[in-house]
Amino acid sequence: MAVKWLEKLTGPLEDKKRYRQTKARAEQLPPSYRTAVDAVQRYLMYAGGGDGAGMVTMYEDLVDLFEQSAASGTPVRDVVGEDPVEFVEAFVANYPEGQWRVRERNRLVDAIERASGQDTGTEGPVR
Repeated sequence: MAVKWLEKLTGPLEDKKRYRQTKARAEQLPPSYRTAVDAVQRYLMYAGGGDGAGMVTMYEDLVDLFEQSAASGTPVRDVVGEDPVEFVEAFVANYPEGQWRVRERNRLVDAIERASGQDTGTEGPVR
């Protein structure tokens, strides 16, 4: 019972374990790759890249990408391109589930459709 309560507050324990394992893998990357992964992860955390398990999956895939790039000798700039923000936005676009921005966009569109009568055929209050 205490575990379920704790998970409700902090998220599933399995997600935390996966995150810690992935963080440990990221720390094993060569310095320039590790710096890039840390910077992208920080941006995702502050820019709202996702939440919960979706964010852990995204982080795992990010570390996979940089591990593979380091192993093949691909320079960091070749991985992220000239515009790191564009890289992150394209990367995040592959993970629409769980993104608060996607949910809020959908909520906005639904509310406007209801308000304009497109959903029910009559205008009504936005809920």
